[in-house]
Amino acid sequence: MAIRTLDGKKCLVTGAASGIGRATAVAAAGRGAELVLTDVNEAGLAETVALCGGAGGKVLSARAFDITDFDAVTDFANDVHEEFGSLDVVMNVAGISAWGTVEHLEHRHWKSMVDVNLMGPIHIIERFVPPMIAAGRGGHLVNVSSAAGLLALPWHAAYSAGKFGLRGVSEVLRFDLKRHGIGVSLVVPGGVKTPLVETVQIAGIDRQDPRVQKLTRRFEKHAVTPEKVADCILAGIVKNRFLVYTSNDIRFGYWWARKFAPPYEFVMQKANDRFSSLL
Repeated sequence: MAIRTLDGKKCLVTGAASGIGRATAVAAAGRGAELVLTDVNEAGLAETVALCGGAGGKVLSARAFDITDFDAVTDFANDVHEEFGSLDVVMNVAGISAWGTVEHLEHRHWKSMVDVNLMGPIHIIERFVPPMIAAGRGGHLVNVSSAAGLLALPWHAAYSAGKFGLRGVSEVLRFDLKRHGIGVSLVVPGGVKTPLVETVQIAGIDRQDPRVQKLTRRFEKHAVTPEKVADCILAGIVKNRFLVYTSNDIRFGYWWARKFAPPYEFVMQKANDRFSSLL
């Protein structure tokens, strides 16, 4: 039924080689979880395995592959279930980012955002949640979306395609899986201090432009650490929360957008105008 502790629970974490995924894996290890880890980055994944061991956790399995490859996900799931049985917690953390206005975004940007940020988690859900249902022990599913899955952030059209989609999937599964004793959490981080901030693709924008760097610095001031996000995720699991915020600005922004639509539209337009001045 509901997950009240991670001690002894079998937990999958995708995107475990760095950032939020690594922090979540290490934090779960420190709480006694038995981990199943994956990421496309093999070297980074090996480092995370070592960190989890240092935190006192047990890594049942770790494999490097691309979650957009459904056959690879299927092979991994089959191997995990054959050796260890069904899991208790599935955490979809892996993700990438690309920003830009519609005239600068290329087809590859749109496709990669949907493939990695939406279809990747769906592949994991397809292969790991049905065995959880069949086991009849309950469990928990975590999907890491974004503030861009709640709000109309400037330049985020392609990114939001995947993150809004994941939000919709999560909201439906929240009700669908309740009858099986499986909770669902949708994590909606704002700014997070990860390498993704430095490497995010911004189509049509010179990242060396002083105005862009100024906005980046402002963004970083409001960013939280991956460790803070990890703590929020794990608290969301044991408290069975659906919406998991990592900072109060996103909590307030989403509340405001729902309660005060006209002012929200005005502010979003002003924000878009400001970003457009950099083009």
